[in-house]
Amino acid sequence: MHDTLDLEARGIPGVFVATTEFVDAATSQSRALGGDPAAVFVEHPIQDRSDEEMAAIADRALDAILEGLVAKP
Repeated sequence: MHDTLDLEARGIPGVFVATTEFVDAATSQSRALGGDPAAVFVEHPIQDRSDEEMAAIADRALDAILEGLVAKP
């Protein structure tokens, strides 16, 4: 999240991606840092996923990621 906020401060759009396990933590950190970066949350867990499963997760998230990149002025 720090990197995404830093990018945005530099005028570079960014989106961070995390699993649904981290929604509450991301909300708290965002509030603490005073930012509201674009975020996409994917299904949890991902650590034991096969390459094919990870590709499918990425494919499902792609539209939301792209939307987050172009939705910011």
